[in-house]
Formats: sequence, C-alpha cells, structure tokens
Amino acid sequence: MNLTFRASVASAAGRFRLDVGLSLPECRRLVLFGPSGSGKSLTLQAVAGLLRPESGRVEVGGRTLFDSAAGVDVPARRRRMGFLFQDFALFPHLTLEQNLLFGLTRLWRRPGAEMRRRVGGLLESFGLTAQARHLPAELSGGQKQRAALARALAPAPEALLLDEPFSALDQPLRLKLRQELAGALARLDTRLVLVTHDPDEAVQFGEAVAVFRKGAVQRVFQAAELARAEDPRALLLEGFNGA
Repeated sequence: MNLTFRASVASAAGRFRLDVGLSLPECRRLVLFGPSGSGKSLTLQAVAGLLRPESGRVEVGGRTLFDSAAGVDVPARRRRMGFLFQDFALFPHLTLEQNLLFGLTRLWRRPGAEMRRRVGGLLESFGLTAQARHLPAELSGGQKQRAALARALAPAPEALLLDEPFSALDQPLRLKLRQELAGALARLDTRLVLVTHDPDEAVQFGEAVAVFRKGAVQRVFQAAELARAEDPRALLLEGFNGA
C-alpha cells in the first residue's frame, strides 16, 4: 500500500492538517495506530474515497485510487473497499442473510447459488448460521458486530477498512472476535487497513504499524521489528505518546 497525500479538514476547533506519507508496496495488513484526533480515521476515509485529498496519491494493491497529478479520483462506489464504521449500519428490515446478500445482488436479480454459498460460508465462519433469518433487532451486540464484519467481507473487497471495530466490546468478546477476524482474513486473503489505539490489536494484525500523531505518521514499525522487541506494546506506546 502506498498512501502519500495531504488534506485539510474543517472542524469546530479550526482546520486540521493531515500530511500522510506511507510507502509499503508489499504490505497487506496495515494498522494505523495512535491517539484520538491524530488523523487515523481521516486517512481511512481517504482510502475509501469519502475524503478527497488536496494533493498526493493513494494506491492499494497496485491499483491507483487517487492521484492529483494525473487527475485520477476513483469514486467510492468503484473502489471495492469494505468499510466498517463504528456504527454497524445493518438494515433493520432485512434478515441477517439478506443483509449479507444485499451488496452481492442487483435489485432485478435473485441471488445465485454461488452468492448463497459465499454468504453461508461467512455466516459459518462468524458463528452466525443459526441467526441467518433473524432481524438485527434480534441479535446481541456481539452478533451485530460479527454480522457487520461478514457483510463487509461478502463482496470480496479489494481491502477491508476497519475503524476501531472492537472498541465498544468487553474484553472476552473482543479477544474472540479478533481471532474470528484473523481467521477470516487468512482464509479469504483479504487486505486490511485497521484503525486502532489498542496496542494488542496493532501487534496482532499489523504487517506494518504506522504510528500517527498530530496529523502525520511519526514512525512505521514492521511486524518483524515488533516481534524482536522485548515489549512490543511499550515500543508502540513510545510513538503513541510522542516519545
């Protein structure tokens, strides 16, 4: 992934400047790590096409999504990104299975056997087969989170973009969902860009961990570097706190 761009975003506190420079062509699992308000989520929005940079370039999987110099700006709907917000955003009037099928079908087409097999496999992967015909209101918080992850993966996206996906969950459920997500990513071989301020998540998922602070990347840690560290959490938190 290559993310090199500048953006300016208006807020109640004034204008926030984002100046991101990342060149990681072999990286398939990128973690954006840092404190709240450091620019992680805005960077994720730029990858998804929800934020248009003022200048620079965004490339994922060898595919250029934005290039100000070349006049390239692929619309969000054509970027093939699976974006999971902190809000699950499940359709309340559709069953769990229908929620997953929604992104795979057009309004005039019935879902085919291959689509149903893919959805069935994802439901099984996240332990949701028994809830396939349930409405979102009938699901627990953990089941809704699993459903949102499965729906984001259903269309076989170029990359899965996750913004603090486990922050609202209790610790036992958080650990379980991390393992389920790791298994699904490995099986489907899906690229990942994960926003988090949890060092455990950063260490678990990151082939590379970009530490953000005040709108810029302070440092990038490779997974091998973190693995060699006596305390990888402490190493990440040094960058987190600006040491």
